[in-house]
Amino acid sequence: MTEEDKELEIIKAKKLAELAKKAQTKTKPKTPRDILLEKLVDRGDEVLYRAEKLYPKEMQIIVEKLAELISNGELDQNITGGELLQILKVLGLRVPIETKIAFYEDGKLISFQDKLKKFMDEG
Repeated sequence: MTEEDKELEIIKAKKLAELAKKAQTKTKPKTPRDILLEKLVDRGDEVLYRAEKLYPKEMQIIVEKLAELISNGELDQNITGGELLQILKVLGLRVPIETKIAFYEDGKLISFQDKLKKFMDEG
């Protein structure tokens, strides 16, 4: 075998390994959580994570139902974190999310608390 043949065999082996890996990932069925996560935007994944920590049993049912709606095409748009919070609130689940308000001033971020303090000191 020449050196070129050896290199071709190595390239072929790598390609076959890549194709096999792709085939495995394609055949792996998605969980309801995976289906839902694909549709979550704007901190939606954070809301889902916090809700699952607080209400594991309830969230399992909710995730399955939302994934079912997505799979059936009844819910085809993305779900924001705020929308998911609202859905959970309507269902009676309160999920506290840490929120920070900051201002961009003079090239840096200033917290609302610091901005208010600065305003009070000036006024």
